[in-house]
Amino acid sequence: MSFYNVIEKYRNFDFSKFWDNVKDQDIKFSMNKSKLTEEDFLILLSPKSDLYLEDMARKANELTNQYFGKTILLYTPLYIANYCVNKCAYCGYNIENNIIRKKLNIEEIESEAKEISEKGFKHILLLTGESPKDTPVEYIGDAVKVLKKYFSSVSIEVFPMKEEEYRYLIKLGVDGITVYQEVYDEEIYSRVHLKGPKRNYKFRLDAPEEGCRAGIRSINIGALLGLNHWRKELFFVALHGLYLQKKYGNIDVSFSLPRIRPHAGIFEEVYPVDDKDLVQGIIALRIMFPNCGINISTREEESFRNNLIPLGITKMSAGVSTAVGGHTLNKESRGESQFEINDSRSELEVKTAIRNKGYEPIFKDWINELLSEEI
Repeated sequence: MSFYNVIEKYRNFDFSKFWDNVKDQDIKFSMNKSKLTEEDFLILLSPKSDLYLEDMARKANELTNQYFGKTILLYTPLYIANYCVNKCAYCGYNIENNIIRKKLNIEEIESEAKEISEKGFKHILLLTGESPKDTPVEYIGDAVKVLKKYFSSVSIEVFPMKEEEYRYLIKLGVDGITVYQEVYDEEIYSRVHLKGPKRNYKFRLDAPEEGCRAGIRSINIGALLGLNHWRKELFFVALHGLYLQKKYGNIDVSFSLPRIRPHAGIFEEVYPVDDKDLVQGIIALRIMFPNCGINISTREEESFRNNLIPLGITKMSAGVSTAVGGHTLNKESRGESQFEINDSRSELEVKTAIRNKGYEPIFKDWINELLSEEI
């Protein structure tokens, strides 16, 4: 069975009618359960739950401290190529956008890795555009070999792959895979993915499961908030997480909730997602998934990221450049960014902000480190 079959069950579900019928006692009951159902999560996403955000935030804070302690894991992304064969309406890498394209060679990747590692990072997220022709699995594998010399954890956010391709990269040291469905509504998905292999909704939907079968340790999923009503999308993100947890009990599932940011090209069909909406989504996810990681990226501005720390966040990026070669190459030699970031602070500035909130920034995930040594 595919997760697509789970989505099909809700094809004609009337979300508005459900939320209109939510009562105060429903919210209080769902919020205080030790194990939530799909219906409980829908209740916490309801517009009426806005009235209970303070109580929900307290519960989210308690659960996060219980399962993760007062720590925030730091990482940084490394963009090694921005070639892409897809035409996605919301993305700066769109094949038809006139941007500066760049693919790092192995020497440039090593320079970037060395520069980043000297800042203390142990976790790296390797990113490319989606072009198997320009950045084939073998090229990504060669990059991973270099990165493993400098980082204890290497995650990838590249094009969706089949099980055997993920298995090849896992053998080289990849321990995390990020695949965003972008938008779970199939009709909207078809409208915003205009050309290229990314138009294949089901193939992308099944990619996290391909990684699970290949033996990956952690899967990070999410939707690009703004492409559809955020409450509906977040519900399907949670369903996807539940599906993966139940089917692959040994996999760590984590979530990211990126919002659309300015980029090359124009996309105006955006469903608004304000700060309060995002806060509700984060704390609802934390109450639903007390032991899952939740990541917040530099798409969000610095003061807002700081304020999210006590509400369920466990992982933050720092010292970020979304340009290809952005850590070592001069501006003229870099590949263009995928989107504009909102928080350009260095890793030292982010560490200070985390400590000012009463939390401890960490560069190493000790549990995963121990598991790596055992394997």
